[in-house]
Amino acid sequence: MTFKHNFKKVLSATAFAAALVVAPAANVSAATNDASSTQQSATATSQDQQASQDQAASQSSAANQSSSTSTSSATSTSTVKKTTKKAKKTTKKSKKKAVRKVAKKTTKKKATKKAKKTSKKSTKKTTKAATAAVTASAGQSQATDQQDDAAKKAAEAAAKKAAAKKKAAAKKKAAAKKAAAKKKAAAKKKAAAKKKAAAKKKAAAKKKAATKKKIAKKSAEKAAKYWIAMRESGGYYTARNGSCYGRYQLLISYLGGDLSKKNQERTADRYVYGRYGSWVNTKRFWLAHNWY
Repeated sequence: MTFKHNFKKVLSATAFAAALVVAPAANVSAATNDASSTQQSATATSQDQQASQDQAASQSSAANQSSSTSTSSATSTSTVKKTTKKAKKTTKKSKKKAVRKVAKKTTKKKATKKAKKTSKKSTKKTTKAATAAVTASAGQSQATDQQDDAAKKAAEAAAKKAAAKKKAAAKKKAAAKKAAAKKKAAAKKKAAAKKKAAAKKKAAAKKKAATKKKIAKKSAEKAAKYWIAMRESGGYYTARNGSCYGRYQLLISYLGGDLSKKNQERTADRYVYGRYGSWVNTKRFWLAHNWY
C-alpha cells in the first residue's frame, strides 16, 4: 500500500513537470505560427509590389508606344525615363525587402527548429529525470517496505520464539512440579509402607510374644495341673479317698455321677478356673495350704 501511494505521488509530480515543459513548447509553436502568418503577409505584399511593377511596366510600354507614335514630344520621353528609373528603384527596394524577409524567415525557421529541438531535449531530460526520480522513489519505497516487512517478520519471529521459550519454561516447571509431587507421593507411600511394615512387624512380634506367652502359660498350666494330679492321686483316674474320687480328688457330687476321664478333666478345669483362675494359682495355693 505504501509503495502504490508513493508511486502515485511521484507520477503526479512527473505529470506536473511535463506540463511545465510542454507549456514553453506550446509557446514556441504559437510563435512559429505567428512567424508563418508574417511570412504569408510578406509574400502577399511582395506579390502586390510585383503587380504594381507589372502595371508600371505595362504603363511604360504604353508610354513607349505612345512615344514611338508621337516622337515629337520630348517631355513625355523624359517622364517615361523618370518613371522607369523610379520603377527600377522600387523593384530593387522590393527585392531587397523580399530578400531580407526571406532571410528573416529563414532565421526564424532556424530559431523555431532550434527552440523545438531544445524543447524536445528539455522534455526528454525532464521526463528522464522524472522517470529516474519515480524509479528511485519506487525503489526506495520498495526497500522501505521490505525493511518494514523484514522488521515485522523479525519481531514476529522474536515474539514467537519468546512465547515458545516461555511455554517450554512453563512446561519444564510443570514437569518439575509434577516430578516433585510424584517424588513426595512416592516418599509418603514409602514412609506409609515402612510404617505399615513396622506396625505389621510389631503386631507380628506382639502376636508371637502373645502366642509364646500363651504357649508358655498353657505349658505352665499343663505342668501345674499335672503337678496337682500327681500330688492328689498319683495321676490315677480311679483313686478314691473318702468322698473324693479320681485323678484330681474332686468330691463325687461334683462329678454328677459321671466318673469318666473326660468328665473328670472338664469338671476339674471348671472348678479350678472358677475358684482360682488358673492351675498355676491353684498350685501356688496348694503349696501354701497343702490342699486346694
